[in-house]
Amino acid sequence: MRVIFTCGGTAGHINPALALAKGLQERKPGAKVLFVGAAGDSMESHLVPQAGFPLKQVNVNSFRRKLSAEGLKHNLMAARNIFRSRRQAAAILNDFQPDLVVGTGGFASYPAVREAARRGIPTAIHESNAIPGLTTKRLASHVDRVMLGIADANTAAGYPHPDRVVVTGTPVRPGFYARTRKEARTALGLRDDKPLVLSCWGSLGAVEMNRRMVDFLALCAKDGCPFHHIHGTGKWYYDDTVHALREKGVELSRFPALDVRAYIDDMALCMAAADVVLCRAGASTISELIALAKPAVLVPSPNVTGDHQTKNARVLADAGGAVLLPEGECAPQRLYGEVRHLLDAPEERKTMGEAVAKLAPPDATELILDTLLTLVR
Repeated sequence: MRVIFTCGGTAGHINPALALAKGLQERKPGAKVLFVGAAGDSMESHLVPQAGFPLKQVNVNSFRRKLSAEGLKHNLMAARNIFRSRRQAAAILNDFQPDLVVGTGGFASYPAVREAARRGIPTAIHESNAIPGLTTKRLASHVDRVMLGIADANTAAGYPHPDRVVVTGTPVRPGFYARTRKEARTALGLRDDKPLVLSCWGSLGAVEMNRRMVDFLALCAKDGCPFHHIHGTGKWYYDDTVHALREKGVELSRFPALDVRAYIDDMALCMAAADVVLCRAGASTISELIALAKPAVLVPSPNVTGDHQTKNARVLADAGGAVLLPEGECAPQRLYGEVRHLLDAPEERKTMGEAVAKLAPPDATELILDTLLTLVR
């Protein structure tokens, strides 16, 4: 069995594909896997080889919506690369001869999936967000199966072939299932009964939310630190955040309950231990919250295409599994009040966790692999 996984752009597109590729080889030890991504110094050019999989690249670019001189130049290059990437994808398919081609998102996944569908090779795409991205929209009418990470009752009806749509959830890294809350707290060295709040505004951080978290942490310190708090600033904002806290009289060495880090490299452990999570609403984060059934206060990034993070967050909020707080309304005092309310209401947190867990099947990797193998058979 020979399978191409094609993806790119962000970890939210790449990590699910890596989880599926590993799961496929565990289930089918003789399976051959090839990844196809965008040429250049793309994220997939680092993550895929690190995971031990071969990678072929095609010259493909996204289109920019701003019609500045630079944007027009970029779009002309993207248009030229459409034809170039088609030839490259055809050559890759000729050489590898796949039995199945799977796209997990990002513009880099379009050429190989579209060419495979044109040849009648079984194809599938996975959409992690609550609404389809441009690549998913362009491929949905051509592929054999559309798999959704999260969905409400009306989602399938928005696709050209609802009968080809299945809600599978989004694969998360195995480490997210490794420990219970109690085991994770022990591993983090938390010996008391104080709850734990986890906050992170993307792997690189967010300057505006870090400014607000300075005031949030200062409120916590003034309140006697009634909870533990792990906050990831992002590597670019750590020094500024610590300096700003110091100016407000919060010397972190005097407040051991406040754990401010440049990067949270043990996210699975911290999220498993957390009682409330404060975060953006990207596809990967949403899938991790669902997998661990964690109540959250979601502050979607206002700077993403199509405002898809707000739509992701709304699905969780409408189900009763999260608090949706737009960035423009996220004053530090209000955010602190929301957190204190949730920490003081364990039954409400339990209900929220149960609600969020119902938004996707519990074992996305196995369900997706079942779906894919059915296509091949």
